[in-house]
Amino acid sequence: MTNLVNYRVYGEANSRPLYILHGIFGMLDNWHLAAQQLATDFRVITFDARNHGKSFHDPASGYLAMAEDLNVLMHHLGDEQAIIMGHSMGGKTAMFFADNHPEKVEQLIVVDIAPKRYVPGHLGYFKAFKEVPLHQLNSRKEAEEAFLPYAPDMGVRQFLLKNIEPIPGGGYTTKSNLEAIEMAYEEIIGELSFKQVFLRRADFIAGSKSGYIKEDDKDNILQYFPTAQFHVVANAGHWVHAENPQGFLACLSEILR
Repeated sequence: MTNLVNYRVYGEANSRPLYILHGIFGMLDNWHLAAQQLATDFRVITFDARNHGKSFHDPASGYLAMAEDLNVLMHHLGDEQAIIMGHSMGGKTAMFFADNHPEKVEQLIVVDIAPKRYVPGHLGYFKAFKEVPLHQLNSRKEAEEAFLPYAPDMGVRQFLLKNIEPIPGGGYTTKSNLEAIEMAYEEIIGELSFKQVFLRRADFIAGSKSGYIKEDDKDNILQYFPTAQFHVVANAGHWVHAENPQGFLACLSEILR
């Protein structure tokens, strides 16, 4: 039996489907506000990637597996084609999916990621989850204090806190399958290789303060996504949709009209 990821649907059943893929250590909740806004015009589907949130845990956590999960979910919901939007790791999954199932992608939207290799940027997250004695913590306040040395930035700390949940009887545990994600981490941050050129519409959205998509990445992107249009959301870093939600939604409304 094929596993099905945990998902949520917003909007009317007969609206055009738009699937949203979150980033590493993210979950469908990260996209709740954006999905609510987009649901006035689309049937929006958010979901937890495997080994994240409330989805199933599995040793395989690479792009082939994550793209197949999207394929299975689309089949389950009866969608032969959809707009696919992914952020960060989800953006790479979306590009991988478009390369392997181009007929199923009406339009591709990639948020603040290029198909290149990145310097490891999440090692502190792994360290925090491994070293903080989660099973000994008695409250969210204690958890926040325990994560403080690993994540002085409040936004990052809140992001980490969303990845833990209480255990019946006391203490906390991680929602994500840390071992599987860590095993796949080199692939997650690695360069994608493509089998073909994606000819349908593709849009790449960057945060003005991010630096994840640089000017010299555009030639490589255009080689495989020749229709690519590039957009910048002002006053936003890597978490574009969270740091400037109004600017992000305004950008999307231009792309999707």
